[in-house]
Amino acid sequence: MRVGLILSEALSGLRRNASMVISIVLVTFVSLTFVGAAILMQAQIGKMRDFWTDRAQVQVSMCVDGARQATCDGGAATDAQIQSVKDRLNGSALKPLIRNVRYETPEQAYKNALTLLGNDYKDILSPSQFGASFYINLVDPENSEVITEAFAGKKGIQGVQDQMQLLQPLFSALTVATYIAVGIAGLMLIAAVLLIATTIRLSAFARRRELGIMRLVGASNRFIQTPFILEGVFAALIGSVLAGVAVWAGVQFGVNGYLRSRIDFVATWVGMGDVAYVIPIVIVIGVALSAISAGFAIRRWLRA
Repeated sequence: MRVGLILSEALSGLRRNASMVISIVLVTFVSLTFVGAAILMQAQIGKMRDFWTDRAQVQVSMCVDGARQATCDGGAATDAQIQSVKDRLNGSALKPLIRNVRYETPEQAYKNALTLLGNDYKDILSPSQFGASFYINLVDPENSEVITEAFAGKKGIQGVQDQMQLLQPLFSALTVATYIAVGIAGLMLIAAVLLIATTIRLSAFARRRELGIMRLVGASNRFIQTPFILEGVFAALIGSVLAGVAVWAGVQFGVNGYLRSRIDFVATWVGMGDVAYVIPIVIVIGVALSAISAGFAIRRWLRA
């Protein structure tokens, strides 16, 4: 009976403050959607980083005729210089760090360029414009600086390029976008907490005579507080569920239905497994914040 009475009081409060409840639902929905999006964005950055880190290579480019680097003042790299790089890569100092090495001749580089650019460039380009290159995959990509230090500035080597450095600006931009989403979500959550607290106080003020009678007949503070806390929790729960649906729809239609088929360079995307992980977090955050803010608000009002 007490449970039924508490629930009926909570539902009565929701009906009396319908406009404020709708406001709580909307603010909670928007804020938690941003929270879910931020979590998924960070997961996507992690997947992309893991994918490219595993495949990123360190490219050691040998000199070609006409290169302006000081290490190429002798013209194209000689066979001896190329063999020296091979021997060093197979040496005891570097070999334990290397997973595999692919050597590309100037002729192979020329053919690869035509594959990318088309046969229209066949008469414009020539194998002599391309240098030999070593593409090195490391056991631990964090050791790329070791390869750079080993070959940068050596005779016959035009340059050493860590491919992960080319992707770093992209990861940095995505991280900044995540921080912005987290910041917006934080502000919206603060607004939701304040709105829930205000709604509970207004609801308590509207029922101040009922609360006075309940105190006179010996009702405990917990019995008085519970319906008000449930009001905030119910409203926030609706907003949290809607946010979960929005997160699911974003991945299902935005990622799976649109981005996967249009962005080729990203091979790994967040999926429904990540959504199943994010939605409970979103709901727990919404319910916990609403319960805490509502409980604090009604406790302060009862003391007043």
